[in-house]
Amino acid sequence: MRPPAGPRAPVAALLVLLGACAPALTPAVEPAPAPAPAAAPRVATPAPAPASTAAAPVGPAAVPDAIAPDAVAESLLVDVQRVDSTIAVDVRYATPYNFVGAVLPGYDAPRVLLRREAAAALGRVQAALRAEGVGLRVFDGYRPARATAAMVDWTRRVRREDLLRDGYIAERSRHNLGLAVDLTLVDLASGRELKMGTAFDTFSRAAHTANATGETAVNRQRLVRAMRAEGFVNLPEEWWHFSYDVPDPLRFDLVIRPARDE
Repeated sequence: MRPPAGPRAPVAALLVLLGACAPALTPAVEPAPAPAPAAAPRVATPAPAPASTAAAPVGPAAVPDAIAPDAVAESLLVDVQRVDSTIAVDVRYATPYNFVGAVLPGYDAPRVLLRREAAAALGRVQAALRAEGVGLRVFDGYRPARATAAMVDWTRRVRREDLLRDGYIAERSRHNLGLAVDLTLVDLASGRELKMGTAFDTFSRAAHTANATGETAVNRQRLVRAMRAEGFVNLPEEWWHFSYDVPDPLRFDLVIRPARDE
């Protein structure tokens, strides 16, 4: 006898049921690569600025320490009245009428000497002013180095070192170069000095060029303009003081003596 057939239907059903319960298999999917970080934006580097070809402002040359020989001084310094005889002079340091109260060493004659270039420029200032009925009166020009040393010694003797500190008196003066001049304006008709607010060699703020009003301010600025037109530069602390610049200045100690033809 053939064995009875097994329950095929239930087995088939069981297989179907197991297949339904099994987790579905999905093909593996490779993850997408993470996006690359964004590149930092490029910042343009500015091109270096071209070097300036303009010359930097140049101030007056420093006063050298060395003293040039007298022969050199005699060849470079000239009497301002030889340039223009109408320039008035009142050389205070050749008299006791100054802040020291005595004639300063090196002033053996009341003459005003300047470097040839500065003297020529001063002559042009005088010519321009003369057309307006005014002129120059000069208190000091070239100053021997020994006279400057005497001023400095005086400040220490009377305990007025503040004059050195505040710039009214210099241990190395441009006067020693023949490149500084102290002066004022005069009315040519009367010979009287124009109002400037203070006397020459007043060591106070009242003498500062800009520290003035009214007629005094007008006269100070008139002097500054006339001198500036020919290359002179005013010292702000002293309305009367002006300097001139030349290449390679030299320092002198030549004694100021009477002119040879006097």
